[in-house]
Amino acid sequence: MVRSGTLILNVAARLLLPLQLLFSLFLLLRGHDEPGGGFIAGLVAAGAFALYLFAYGRHALKEMLKVSPRDLVAMGLVLGVVSTLPGWWVGDPFFTAQWWTIPVIDFKASTPLIFDIGVYLVVVGSVLTAITALVKTDQEDDAR
Repeated sequence: MVRSGTLILNVAARLLLPLQLLFSLFLLLRGHDEPGGGFIAGLVAAGAFALYLFAYGRHALKEMLKVSPRDLVAMGLVLGVVSTLPGWWVGDPFFTAQWWTIPVIDFKASTPLIFDIGVYLVVVGSVLTAITALVKTDQEDDAR
């Protein structure tokens, strides 16, 4: 996909990207006590990156991300598996939640948060992989 060339889309993408990413982080962290979590937060973040992709093109998105969307999927899967291990280490059943308090900032870290971050990365990576593949196919069709 070639850069859109519309001023409104370019300005909107540049302004909305940080706001959408902040909102996705809010949804990610809020999901333990209220509705939200890794899946919906990942969809919001993927929507932000998709808007940027449509405004500035595939190469601009690749330069901004600095990592392949497939690598995000792999990292998310690794975090999902790693989140199951702390329960085993303390002798609890598989997938038992473990909580730790970080005293300096009074933040409660947990294995469900690690799992949600993994889901977040898998959703962002898989949606971006699909969208960039469609854009690449569209570019190849235009070249013919």
